Amino acid sequence: MAKLFATINSTKEAIVLERATPSAPWTPAGEDAADLVRTGPSSFSLVRNGRSHRILVLKEDRENNTVRLRIGAHTFTVQLEDDRSRLMHTLGLDKATAKVKEVKAPMPGLVLNILVKAGDTVKKNDPILVLEAMKMENLIKAPGDAIIGSVHAEKGKAVEKGQLLVSFG
Repeated sequence: MAKLFATINSTKEAIVLERATPSAPWTPAGEDAADLVRTGPSSFSLVRNGRSHRILVLKEDRENNTVRLRIGAHTFTVQLEDDRSRLMHTLGLDKATAKVKEVKAPMPGLVLNILVKAGDTVKKNDPILVLEAMKMENLIKAPGDAIIGSVHAEKGKAVEKGQLLVSFG
C-alpha cells in the first residue's frame, strides 16, 4: 500500500494518506474512502463523511512538493512527502539540507554594491551583490537557503572569474 505524508500549514504531525492501487484515490489512513472529483483545471469537489467541499488549487510548487489550497473560506499550505523522501529527510540526505558553501564570481567585473553582511540569512534567489561586467549590471543571487559566513568581495573593487565573493557558515 502506497503512503503519502501531508503536513498542513507546517504543523508538527503529518496526516498519513494511503491508497491500495495506483488508480485508487488517496484517503486518510484508517478512514473510509472520500469521493474526490476534478471539476476544472485547478478545482475539485470532495465529498467526505457526507459533507461536500469545494477545493481550489491556488499554487503548486513541485520543487518543494507543496500545494496551496483554498477549501471554503480557509487557505492551507500542504507539504507532501512519500516514504522515500521522508526517510531521506530523516537521514539528512535530502536536497533541502544540502548546504551551499560559497558563491564565486561568474565573470570578471566590478563589485557595485554588496547587499548582505556576515550573519544575514538568505533564501534561494535572494540578491547578494551587484556585479558590473561588460557595462551591464548583474544581480548575483543566493543559490540556496543559507546564512552568510563572510563577504570576501569589496564594494568598488574588481574581481576575476571564479574569485570567491561570499562564503556561507
